[in-house]
Formats: sequence, C-alpha cells, structure tokens
Amino acid sequence: MLRSLHIRNYILIDSLDIKFPEGLVIITGQTGAGKSILLGALGLLAGDKADPGVIGGGAETCVVEGEFDTPEGLRIIRRVIYNSGRSRSFIDDCPVQLQELSDLCSRLIDIHSQHRSLLLTDKQFQLSLLDHYAGCDGAAAECRKHHREAAACLRALEDARAKLDRSRSEHDYNDAQFRELEAAALREDELESLEEEQQALANSEEIRERLSAALQCWQPSDLPGMDASLREARKSIEHAGKYVPAMQELGSRLESARIELEDIFATVEDAASRSENPGERLEKVEERLSLLYRLMRKHGCRSIEELMQVRERFSVAVSGSEELEEECLRLENELEGLRKAHAADCKALHEARSAAAPRFASEVEGYLRFLELDRASFEVELTGAEPGASGSDSVSFKFASDGRAGVDVAKCASGGEISRIMLSLKAMMARFEGMPTLIFDEIDSGVSGSVADKMGSMICEMGSSMQVISITHLPQVAAKGSAHFVVSKSFDDGRSRSGIARVEGEDRVREIARLLSGASITPEALANARSLLGEL
Repeated sequence: MLRSLHIRNYILIDSLDIKFPEGLVIITGQTGAGKSILLGALGLLAGDKADPGVIGGGAETCVVEGEFDTPEGLRIIRRVIYNSGRSRSFIDDCPVQLQELSDLCSRLIDIHSQHRSLLLTDKQFQLSLLDHYAGCDGAAAECRKHHREAAACLRALEDARAKLDRSRSEHDYNDAQFRELEAAALREDELESLEEEQQALANSEEIRERLSAALQCWQPSDLPGMDASLREARKSIEHAGKYVPAMQELGSRLESARIELEDIFATVEDAASRSENPGERLEKVEERLSLLYRLMRKHGCRSIEELMQVRERFSVAVSGSEELEEECLRLENELEGLRKAHAADCKALHEARSAAAPRFASEVEGYLRFLELDRASFEVELTGAEPGASGSDSVSFKFASDGRAGVDVAKCASGGEISRIMLSLKAMMARFEGMPTLIFDEIDSGVSGSVADKMGSMICEMGSSMQVISITHLPQVAAKGSAHFVVSKSFDDGRSRSGIARVEGEDRVREIARLLSGASITPEALANARSLLGEL
C-alpha cells in the first residue's frame, strides 16, 4: 500500500507531505484545485515522461517520493526532475534506470484515470484481463517467452541460410583457389632460398672461373707435400712446447689451419664441380620462382607466409559450408522444438480461456445489474487468430444495455456504461492476492443518483481488502471512504498554490454538502451529507 507521498516544487505544489491509511481513501476538491496535479505527480513515479515544465516556483528541481509497504518491507521510490530536462530515479536511495523504477511501481500502484477507460476497447487489454481471471498469467508468460525465442531462432536460421547460400555460390571459386595454393606445396622461407640459388645459377660461368682460379693456387701434386709439411711443423712446435708451454697453443692452431685448408679446398672443389651444368637446375628454380611470384601478385601478398594465410582462408571457406549446413540443421531442430512448445502453450491458453470466459462474463453481468443496468448482457467472444505472443486467440467483449445481442463494447457503450464496466472489471480483479494499490480518477464519471451510491458501495467493498484511493466528485462515493482528503488552491504573493489536507467531523460534513449543493451550502445539503455519512 502507499504509505506516504512527498512532493516538492511540482507545478502548483511547493511542498506536500501526506500519509495515507489503509482501506478506501477519498480525495475531493473543487474543479481546478489540483486533483489532476496530484495524479500527475504519482504518474512520475510510474515512469511518465519527465518535462521540466512541471518544475514550479522557479526552482531548479522537482522531487516526488512515495513510501510503500510491501511483503518484502518498506520500499521508497523517488524521482527527481531537473530544469535541464534530465531526470534521475531511485529505489531505496539507490540510483536505477527509469524502466526499473517503472516496473516496480507498476506492481505497487494501478492508476486508473479517465482516459484509461479507453483501454476497455483494447483487445490486448481485454485478453490480459481474461488471462488474469483464468489464472493463466504464468502460461501466458511462457507463451510470450517461447514466441520471442522462436522469433529470435528464426532470425538466426535465416541469417545462417543466407550465409550458406553465399558460401555455396562461392564454393567453386574458393575450392579452385585453395587447390591451386595447396598444389603449390608452399614452404616458409622458400622464396629467399630460391632467390639465392637462382642468383648463383645465373652467374655460374663467372663462379666457375673464379673457383677454378682458386683451385689453381693449389696444384694437386703440391697438396700431399703441403699437408706433410704442416704436420711436420706441428710436431716440431709441440716438441718445443715441452720447454716453452706457449708453443703448445701454436701447435694446435697450426693443426686447425691445416684442417681448415683441407676443408676449404674440398668445398671449393665441390662447388666448382656443381657449377659445371647449371642449365637444368636453373630452369627448375626459375619455374618455381615464377609460380610463387604469380601467386603472390594474384593474391596481393608480399611473402610466402602471407600466401599460406590466404590458402588457409580459402580452406576455411571451402569447409565452412559444411559447418553452416550443420548450424542450419541445429537451428531448424531448435525452431521446431520452440514452435511445438509455443503450439502447446497456445492450446493450454485456449482451453483455460474457453473455460473461464463464460464465468467471467457472468460475473461482469452480475456487477452491471447491481449497478442498475438490469437488462445488460456481457459476453466474452473468443475467435481463432494467427499464433503469436499472446497465443492463438482473439478476444472481443460484447455488450448490450437492452438485453439484445451484444456488439463490440467500443461501438455501443456510453461514457457512464464504460465507467460501470471498468469498475466491474476492477472489482473482479481486486479479489486476487497481490493486487497493487488502486487509484481511481473519477471512474464514476457519467453516473449519478442511486447508481453512484452503488458504485461507492463497490469501491468501499474493494477497500475492505486492499488500499483504494478514489478521486471523485460524487457525494455518494465520497461518503463511503474511511479517510477523506480535500485538495484546495490558495493565492499567495501573486502565485497559485495547491495543497491537500485530511478532513474529519464537521469539516467532512461540509465537504460532502458542497459536493451535493455546490458553492452555496444549504441546511438541506448539510442534513443530506450527515445522512450519507450515517450521522443522523
């Protein structure tokens, strides 16, 4: 229930702190006094759009705060509007997003203003009322969930199919490119090695001449003698090293030089022999280089490593269609499961709605006849619809005030009839546990006399099990409340200001009398007011 409301700098309200009791709370006041302003402030807590124009008195901010008793304990909801147009929302002094504040407030208060009677003509609103009455809110939530998940799955499947189509259309090209690169048997660092070899083979004649000249420095007949001489020199130096230790190192160096010379000669001789017939090998090397250069130009690569990466991408593209086919199959199976679950939800909802619709209509008719629509007929018509988030049913509330066949309520009900139908529906919903505080803004508009009295009795009965705040202009309704507040307007320093105060005793009698007779309160009106209040 709404325990208290605190308002600062909201339009004509400079400062207001009001505590609300349990039961039926009545709010009255003269036209223009500010009843709608009070409702607008509550609307800010419910998530209505912030407008810096609501900030009154030249202030920089407007603050609206509500304290609520809930099963989880006291909850405090606050909304702050800044003259820049920004707003901030708080729950229990913690900053939250506006949607979070709105979601919580929707579970705590249900504001029924005059324009919300138009909801009665909304098919989705009618369906939600029937679902609530039938006790299938949970099934309806599951239906919405499965429909949402199926829609998301379908979008994913369509996207995967589009990718698969593109992959298939490009498959032959990708496969040809991959096979060409795969056949090239690319190896890292191959290009540098081939370029060095090609350089050597292309200059083999000059290389052969230079190597031959080098080999001529060593005549084959000289080598055995040179080798023997170096060996003999090493032995002599090593003998000397017995007496001069430093000579031992020279002996080792001389042996290393002999071995190095021997290796150099063998290497030069081998290179000279290989450079004698370069033609066949040069042709193969240049063919290989030509292939690599062509592939690199074709794919815009600067190295064999980049070319290998391109080959890998084509490999993935070729095999990717298989993965996409598997993904499409998985999504198709998932979508089929979700559609079956959604179809089961639709069936369960239809059965629950079909069973509840006659009872729902009968109860509404009972309330309407209590409200002096003696010949009223009310029917809930269910027809098949394309399966969607709300199931596979379309609902229509049919109404007739003269007992004839009902037609769509949007086409036949007058303002007073709409008010009575809406009150009947709210009265039915009020019987369910967990209903939020109901706030009625002149739901009794368009009725008077004994009908108004009976509407007051219905609202009073609702207030016996929950908190109901009713803004009304009818004395028959105002007299039913357990607490009565009056909104008034005053003028000070050239400004209009709205305020609200609880009235009791004689003050309440005079307010009821004002509702009966207008600005001029007569003794008869006072007597009638006391009668309505049960004080005679």
